[in-house]
Amino acid sequence: MLNFLSRPMVRLIDRYLPDPFVFVLVLTLIAGLAAVLTQGTGPLEVVTIWGDGFWSLLTFSMQMLLVLVTGYMMASTPLVRRGLTALASLANSAGGAILLVSFVSLAASWINWGFGLVVGALFARELARTIRVDYRLLVASAYSGFIVWHGGLAGSIPLSIATDGHPFADITGVIPTSQTIFSVYNLVIVAALFIAIPLVNRAMLPREDEAVYIDPALLEDSTPEKSGVSTPADRIENSFVLSLLIGAAGAAWLIQYFAAGNGLSLNVINFLFLTVATILHGSPRNLLNALTDAVKGGAGIVIQFPFYAGIMAIMVQSGLAASISEALVGLASATSLPFWSFISAGIVNFFVPSGGGQWAVQAPVILPAAEALGADIARTAMAVAWGDAWTNMVQPFWALPILGIAGLRAKDIMGFCVVHLLLSGLIIAAGLVFI
Repeated sequence: MLNFLSRPMVRLIDRYLPDPFVFVLVLTLIAGLAAVLTQGTGPLEVVTIWGDGFWSLLTFSMQMLLVLVTGYMMASTPLVRRGLTALASLANSAGGAILLVSFVSLAASWINWGFGLVVGALFARELARTIRVDYRLLVASAYSGFIVWHGGLAGSIPLSIATDGHPFADITGVIPTSQTIFSVYNLVIVAALFIAIPLVNRAMLPREDEAVYIDPALLEDSTPEKSGVSTPADRIENSFVLSLLIGAAGAAWLIQYFAAGNGLSLNVINFLFLTVATILHGSPRNLLNALTDAVKGGAGIVIQFPFYAGIMAIMVQSGLAASISEALVGLASATSLPFWSFISAGIVNFFVPSGGGQWAVQAPVILPAAEALGADIARTAMAVAWGDAWTNMVQPFWALPILGIAGLRAKDIMGFCVVHLLLSGLIIAAGLVFI
């Protein structure tokens, strides 16, 4: 039904979208040139800013690599694999598989964005093992659920402004999540996307002669043969007791952590996945065999995230990100400020693909404007959050973990994601302005 829209988008993206690494190189040049031409920053100063900021995301890069690796290792355990298989059995057709993976990804992403990326990708792989369905759309459907993350339980902006002593408390005070995540307008937007995203994905299902399928055998994890040698080192590597003791220690820490009322974070998700994988694989050797498969998809994260860190440094330190926000916010009234904040955040997100980093850049511009215009500050903050989530649909930065797990290229899924960008933009903007 939506093939008239998705078909040309898929062909266009396949023809013109380069590899994400080339994409980030082009973004680097665009950001640097824009800083020189619009901000008066000298070329040498831009290069200095870029180089100084190049390694500023190393911690986050490692966290994202571990999201991919630990999630993959956990999913490759026999028990989790059987659970995914049982869940996948609920779908008995290509359309059913698309609807199911969309809903699972939406629900997981609303809980936590890192959790959603891994669960969506792994579930898409499992469905592809049992259902004959266009693999590109299946993975795109898994990624499309990511759009709700900033309106969910782990949204970095609403959680930040709900914390005592946050950086902009002198302007906003503490804004409780009842006015952001659990506000009527936000819940309506989330509910509308939970309905629209699966239906749109189902409507984009290609015709049989246009579909691209994957051989299920390619999705099986390799299992190196065990050595026949039984040395003391072999016995330690294959020790169930060693894995159980380490896994029990991890489980005890997690129980204590959650009992204290703490929530999910990237480090906790990675710790959870690694603990479960350690216990369920049964031995260090089995865990390492799973790691061998898991790391294959992580190359994009390793090489590209430092370039994005450099771009972020240029955007922030040259004042370019603030100038973009100021230009669009200058068009706003009290009623339209959330809309223009949403649009400006969507644009800035291409160059500063981090919710927290983007808020640090845009809040000093948008919050005083909201105060001066008498606009709803909580709604305006959520507009920035939704703008950040919105253009993630066509931002390869966040697709890298799911592409690594699925074994696809960005151009394989981005044509479908462009359709989501267009339709979800209408839903989100309408919810921010009219509800």
